[in-house]
Amino acid sequence: MRRPVLARALRALALILALTAPAAAFEVEEQSRFGPDDAPRTLRILSTTDTVIFAPLLERFLADQPGLAIDYVVAASTEVYAALHDEAAAFDIAVSSAMDLQMKLANDGFARVHRAPGTLALPPWARWRDQLFAFAQEPVVAILSRAGFEGLPLPRTRSDLVDLMRENPDRFRGRVGTYDPNLSGAGYLFATQDARQSDTSWRLAEVMGALQPRLYGASGDMIRDLKAGRLILATNVLGSYAVPRLPPGGDGMVLEPADYTHVLLRTALIPRTADAPDLGAAFLDFLLSPGGQRLIAAAGLPAIDEAALVAGQHLRPIRLDPGLLVFVDPLKRRRFLDEWSAAMVRD
Repeated sequence: MRRPVLARALRALALILALTAPAAAFEVEEQSRFGPDDAPRTLRILSTTDTVIFAPLLERFLADQPGLAIDYVVAASTEVYAALHDEAAAFDIAVSSAMDLQMKLANDGFARVHRAPGTLALPPWARWRDQLFAFAQEPVVAILSRAGFEGLPLPRTRSDLVDLMRENPDRFRGRVGTYDPNLSGAGYLFATQDARQSDTSWRLAEVMGALQPRLYGASGDMIRDLKAGRLILATNVLGSYAVPRLPPGGDGMVLEPADYTHVLLRTALIPRTADAPDLGAAFLDFLLSPGGQRLIAAAGLPAIDEAALVAGQHLRPIRLDPGLLVFVDPLKRRRFLDEWSAAMVRD
């Protein structure tokens, strides 16, 4: 989807106003309460994960916690970061799909230390400084429409996608989609990890950019538009959202690229500003417990499984290490977004 000059000007004006005005409260997408309204204690969770996915875990946790209620607040990953980093919001645990922003919070002193059997049992790539912990691993996939690809060979790699789009521009024009890293924290993470992994990602961005791509802020919107026929291809979609909504045998197909498939680690931390850090720690321990991991898998979020990553030669876990901080630097972030926009956004 091409962005008109006026839209860019308005966006720039909005940014200037945001920088010169007092900070506003972070934007909430969903807010739900689980448990009795008059419970003596309340666990406050800030999360990027849809309520419908987390609800079974919340209800099971409460079953063993009499006298407790949960306030579950859903926000975009950039809003989760802003709530804790800029506003010192008092949540007891923060869950996010934007690993780099979570790492930034921990690195800047916004996370509490927590050591327990479950955290210590995590592989080294799935925890950082006893402050940031992975509780689910999920592939970052491409999705495509079988009908939209009729008569074309089904791709296996990013190079295959590049060749197909170059050779069939009329088929793909206006019908390819991906995250907008200017809007989405997860989208920015995936785009920067692609750039670190292979030069093919830039060729793919340039080819897509010539085809009037549609840009999105969420995986669910890409899946919806593919099912509605507005897209025939979308890249960097969260597998945990795509797999249950595009069942085998239907028109929608989930592709784990054979050249490499990033594996996102969904992470949790206990904020420094938590009012009830003991409750945040208890819920984190529950997430990492065998029972919690089974419920996570049942909810469609693959549990931490090092053996599965070893077996899948194409799987590349995005590790929890200082490398995540490289593109969080404001200058590097601006430079990367400028390069990405030059490739993907054509006036």
